[in-house]
Amino acid sequence: MTEPVVVPGTLAGERVDRVVALLSGRSRAEVAELVAAGAVQLDGAPVSSRHRRVVAGEVLSVGDGPAAAAPSAVPSPAPEVAVTVVYEDADLLVVDKPPGLVVHPGAGHRDGTLVSGLLARYPDLGAVPAADGWDPTRPGIVHRLDKDTSGLLAVARTPRAQAHLVGQLADRSMGRTYLALVLGRVAADEGTVEAPIGRSTRDPTRMAVRRDGRDARTHYRVLARHDGPVPTTLLELRLETGRTHQIRVHLRAIGHPVAGDARYGGSSRPLALPRPFLHAAALRLVHPTTGELLELSSPLPADLAGVLTTLT
Repeated sequence: MTEPVVVPGTLAGERVDRVVALLSGRSRAEVAELVAAGAVQLDGAPVSSRHRRVVAGEVLSVGDGPAAAAPSAVPSPAPEVAVTVVYEDADLLVVDKPPGLVVHPGAGHRDGTLVSGLLARYPDLGAVPAADGWDPTRPGIVHRLDKDTSGLLAVARTPRAQAHLVGQLADRSMGRTYLALVLGRVAADEGTVEAPIGRSTRDPTRMAVRRDGRDARTHYRVLARHDGPVPTTLLELRLETGRTHQIRVHLRAIGHPVAGDARYGGSSRPLALPRPFLHAAALRLVHPTTGELLELSSPLPADLAGVLTTLT
């Protein structure tokens, strides 16, 4: 980070290595090397232990160290990428992402991402990683949605907003609600799936329930059960944690994969689903500057709503 960041109250008490990893996008191993090199400082003093707990109001700065990789270039703006904004002010944006759109550049997806569309409309976003050390390929991105998942996504427009929103994710106060159609009849009207998630040992591009994985909790509530053309259940899901592919992995683990999600065991036949039936329908967060509680919602897109009309 070329400019210091004031530790927000939402991150108070967290280990310094976790805070740096959250704010910079670096791995814990990279952060550990930065600490060992004296590159991580709180209130101007080098941090001697990565286990040290941060205090709200402390000034955190991270300089270059042996683990600091050369920054990637900020993606090129792409005016042709449509962006639907449902909330906007000087601190943050909430975007309604369409299905099929990758959020930020990655393997095989350098151009044409949501980030490129945002940069065309909000060029100031490009200064967020440049000024504060976050991954410049994902400026302002606070959390992500899979390519084929639609719905609400928060984007920070300032370093302070980014730190505050990341803090809400860390302390699990940000509310994220999804709608999913799953295969089979879910017996309980509501429940919680609690199972750790990590990389699959068979396929590192997939996630799986693993004993040594990171803790993960998904709460669900049945909205409707259908018998035809195949037994299905419409669920409302609330994330307590935010692991990669969490909902998809957890629902498969309880024997009710997301309909249309072939990667995790959910067939699309005979429903003719164009994609996994998963939509980020609601987002609740505290505004990083005003403290106002924002509660936003996104209606079910036409492709998924159309599938519901075929169920009996």
